[in-house]
Formats: sequence, structure tokens, C-alpha cells
Amino acid sequence: MKKKFIGILMSLAVVASLTACGSGDSAPAETEDTQTTADNETLDDPEAVAEKTTFTVGFDASFPPYGYKDDNGEYVGFDLDLAQEVCDRLGYELVKQPIDWDAKDMELSSGTIDCIWNGFTINGREDKYCWSEPYIDNSQVFVVSADSDIKTKADLAGKTVVVQADSSALKALESDENVDLTNSFAELVQVSDYNTAFMNMEAGAADVVAMDVGVAKYQLEERNGEFVILEEELASEVYGVGFELSNTALRDQVQGTLNEMIADGTFVQIAEKWGLQDSVILETK
Repeated sequence: MKKKFIGILMSLAVVASLTACGSGDSAPAETEDTQTTADNETLDDPEAVAEKTTFTVGFDASFPPYGYKDDNGEYVGFDLDLAQEVCDRLGYELVKQPIDWDAKDMELSSGTIDCIWNGFTINGREDKYCWSEPYIDNSQVFVVSADSDIKTKADLAGKTVVVQADSSALKALESDENVDLTNSFAELVQVSDYNTAFMNMEAGAADVVAMDVGVAKYQLEERNGEFVILEEELASEVYGVGFELSNTALRDQVQGTLNEMIADGTFVQIAEKWGLQDSVILETK
């Protein structure tokens, strides 16, 4: 309990610097496991947060290097390593909860998960969640076959572009800024995950994948030079940890711990493990 109490006090010191969050109440959904529901409910009271024993992270299990299932059947990734370190310092048990990405809001509002932590874009969602500070700088890019004749965004006209459903890349393509570009495509196809997207490209059913640059780099390393990233980006963005709007106390506690990890170098060490050290933007307070 002492470790948690210290974490809460440190967290409250950084509240003023965080993204504003709503104060509306949210009732957790009824489940058969009442203890689990009570432990994961949205909380805006530091004393209630101190009674938690678990911390449940919702993530897309096919989104490397941020969160995915490895060859041994284990859930691993950069964001999951960050979450584990936070839990170790606060005395929580980390629960890794894979979710359908298009059902993430339902999972969060029902109390099934405490947060969405998996390469989660803040841009365009600023008012929908109670956010941590941005910690990773990311961009949306286009990936094509290494021997493709597509070299610029102008070359995408008449091509079939694949994107993950409810992803930041899809939102960017559907934005007013990119309406002309998207309208030039022969087709924009939505798939459930990026492994499927690359399978479509390999089978000749698609010409381009629009996706996060961190995930794109991971996929390119795994696929031995078969694909390349276009120099022209689709959009720029930053990642954060998203909590229910009323869940300020838990957000503050997690943010305070992330700040400690930046200050003592642990955060960057974890980023280096996953090749993301150059993308870290969270700074020492």
C-alpha cells in the first residue's frame, strides 16, 4: 500500500500538465464476476484507486511492436513492457486483455479494461478519452512492394489501398485534408489486421497498405526487403494511453509512474529494446 500511496501523491503533482478530462460519472456494466468489475470500474477518487489490485490493459494482439502474440503464444510488445513496469512499481498485477479494435470503446466503458494502451493515437480523439501525455511520435505512411512503380502519393491514383478498420490511417484517409487523394483510389479496402493487409498485397489483391510507421518498420524487417515505405507521409500523430473520461485518478497515477521511468532512464531502455528510442517524446519533468 505504501508504494501505491507514494505513486498517487507523485501523480497528483503532474495533473496540471495533463490533457483535460471530463468529470461525468460512468457506471460499470454488471458481470458475473463482481470483484473483477469493481476492480476495473472507472475511478476518479485516489482512495478508490488505492484499493485496486489489478491493472487491465486492452490491446490489439496483432499490432507489433506495440502489442502482439509471439511465436511462443505469449503477449509481448513495447506498450505491454511499459505497462508491466508501471504495474511492478505500483504493486499491481498486470492483466493483458486482447480486444477487437473496433470494440475498444465498449470494452473501456463497460469496465472490462482499465485503459487502451497499444499504439493508440491521440490526434482526432482528444475529447473522447482521458489521455496520458503523448509519449511516442508516430506517422501514417504508405507501404508498397519493393518492385512497385508507385513512388509518390500521386501514383496511388487508380490503385487498391488496404487499411485496418477503425485505425488512424483510415481516419487520415477519410479526413477533409485527404479527400482528393482517397477519391483517386480504385478502392479502399478495410481489413481486421495488418497481417491480413500484407497477405492481400502478397496475393496481388492490393497495391498499397496505409499504416503506422512503427508497425510498418517492424513488418518490413520481418519480410526481408519485400516492401518499402514511400517517402511522402500520409499524416503525423502522437500516441498516448487512453482512459475513460472520468478516470482521472488512475490516469494520474500511471502518468506519474511514466514520468519516473523517463527520469531514471527505464523508459528509453524499454524503447531501445523495441527499436523505438528515436520516437520517444515524453520528457523529464
